[in-house]
Amino acid sequence: MFDPVLLRTFLAVAETGSFTRAGQRLQLSQPTVSQHVRRLETQAGRILIDRDTRQVRLTDNGDAMAGFARSILAAHASAESYFSGKAMRGRLRFGAADDFTMTQLPRILRDFRALHPQLNLELTVGQSGALHRRLSSGQLDLIFIKQTPGTGEGTRVSTDQMVWMALDGIQLGPDEPVPLVSYQDPSMSRQMAIDALESAGRTWRITCNTREVNGVLSAVRAGLGVAVFPRTLIPGDLVKVSNRLGLPEIGDVDFTLIANPHSAADPVDALSSAIMGRTLVH
Repeated sequence: MFDPVLLRTFLAVAETGSFTRAGQRLQLSQPTVSQHVRRLETQAGRILIDRDTRQVRLTDNGDAMAGFARSILAAHASAESYFSGKAMRGRLRFGAADDFTMTQLPRILRDFRALHPQLNLELTVGQSGALHRRLSSGQLDLIFIKQTPGTGEGTRVSTDQMVWMALDGIQLGPDEPVPLVSYQDPSMSRQMAIDALESAGRTWRITCNTREVNGVLSAVRAGLGVAVFPRTLIPGDLVKVSNRLGLPEIGDVDFTLIANPHSAADPVDALSSAIMGRTLVH
């Protein structure tokens, strides 16, 4: 049997990509984290982490162990909740900005559902502005959206840089109108792009209007133009072109959790903690 304490430590290393950050999450020293991982490797009889690289990388066996660890720890937590009478019940209406589906958020939600099987999680995916309006009207309990830094609303999970993204090799002359792939108005990234271009005195034209992140990515991959996108979320087949094309700086954006003050606190706090405690982008 695998020790849940060792599994929890190993999973923290896998999710944070660092022995130091795993120790900070679990309030353990780095030597203790390393010892736990070595003991788990001894129990498994396999090497789980590749130590020959500067970054922490899981081996194939490590990837397998991470999946087993999540299942085992979720089963432990569910059993504890069941027999202690503390199992969370009810409904949690959660909204997330659609580009967050490209992060570790789906896995976080899957693990959350395994941990709270009697809680009905309802997911709404959309644009940040629309989700905020639904929260304000009482249709959602918790939202995870992008906001301009300094709004002071909600809990900031992380900050990212908004940059110009395009297909590698795209060409654009300094006097040519910027071909803009954008979400339909109203859209935060659309407005940031237009404001930056107009402040820089650049002309622009909309080459694609879309409602979803997949539409933005498809249009950019087709070479229809450039789009404003969070830097850490740019897919591997697309690139940042801000400097190469001489495009203006956009600015930062906060990834923020905002709760409905009238919703049940326990489910909202539990999901908020699950998101805050995990690394969104590897």
